[in-house]
Amino acid sequence: MELMIQSLTDLDHAASQLLAFAGERRKFSLIGEMGAGKTTLIKSICQQLGVQEIATSPTFSIINEYVYIDVLGKQSTVYHIDLYRLHRIEEAVNIGIEDYLYGEHYCFIEWPQLIAPLLPPDLVQVEIKLLDNSHRKLIFL
Repeated sequence: MELMIQSLTDLDHAASQLLAFAGERRKFSLIGEMGAGKTTLIKSICQQLGVQEIATSPTFSIINEYVYIDVLGKQSTVYHIDLYRLHRIEEAVNIGIEDYLYGEHYCFIEWPQLIAPLLPPDLVQVEIKLLDNSHRKLIFL
């Protein structure tokens, strides 16, 4: 599936479409160059899920955790992982990446290339192509 983003106002629709496309899948990899909008898209997805706090980039913390109430009224968690600062797959294993990848909660991973061998087979892959300063193409696989 492909979507064109013309402006920030298109992000809520894109986030909604991505969640619908994913169905029951809850693990997402986001690939795109620096500044393509990976974190901004995740912020919008978190809002769609009902996260009350503002999602921020976990570049330095590596993992951010957000809480929301799911459709059944149960407290649930979103994990936002940014692997940009890691250099070896062992570093990801040491922070417990497999617990996040194979747990029941939503997990959004920026810069997932480092852990490619560990990624679950039912992963939703999102590629963000930067077309210019305000236009993006989103590809969901």
